[in-house]
Amino acid sequence: MKAKILTSLLFLSPLVANAAMPYRVEQLKMPDNHGEDFSDVNPFYIGGAYNFSMWQNYTDEHDVAVNGKNSSSFEFSAGYRIYDTFRIEANYVRTDSRWNDLSFSGDTFFLNMIWDARIDSIYRLFRSQMLIPYVGFGAGASWNRADDGTHLDNKIAPVAAALAGVSVEFNSIFALDFGYRYFYMFNPGTENVSDMNPTAHQFRAGARISF
Repeated sequence: MKAKILTSLLFLSPLVANAAMPYRVEQLKMPDNHGEDFSDVNPFYIGGAYNFSMWQNYTDEHDVAVNGKNSSSFEFSAGYRIYDTFRIEANYVRTDSRWNDLSFSGDTFFLNMIWDARIDSIYRLFRSQMLIPYVGFGAGASWNRADDGTHLDNKIAPVAAALAGVSVEFNSIFALDFGYRYFYMFNPGTENVSDMNPTAHQFRAGARISF
């Protein structure tokens, strides 16, 4: 009799286990990986960079031509990473513009939107990705000052930029930035050269610290 009862219990045990399995599955909780997103780890950052500008030649409608010269300056940035692949950056650039005997300097402020080519964070593989290419664009204004007797009609001129480059991220705190920016300033009103819109190819190298 006891042997029959034990045998019956052995056959019933898999059925009981299977019946309890849905309940056990319902009790399981998926791990919370939100805190592992790159945008949640030190999302704010500040940085500085050296800026080498190659100012472009310009010829106005009266065939008055000026030849662009190279200049060096510095810049400072502060940003916030909204998503793993998208960040907003405020940028201050010390602008030194030079053509022949024409030159002026300015304090230029950009608001940039930047997209990082980071591996999708759902797989958590980005932590091993050291080189992060990026593209972006920005818009702002430049407060200009005349140099060497240069006359400016507009002390404040709108500016626009297109960005591209690569970041070398050593960890979640420190990174090096190497990039290119196409700089465009809307007519500051320079004397002797009508409707001049200063443009430059700018090459940047700097560092960024996140916190």
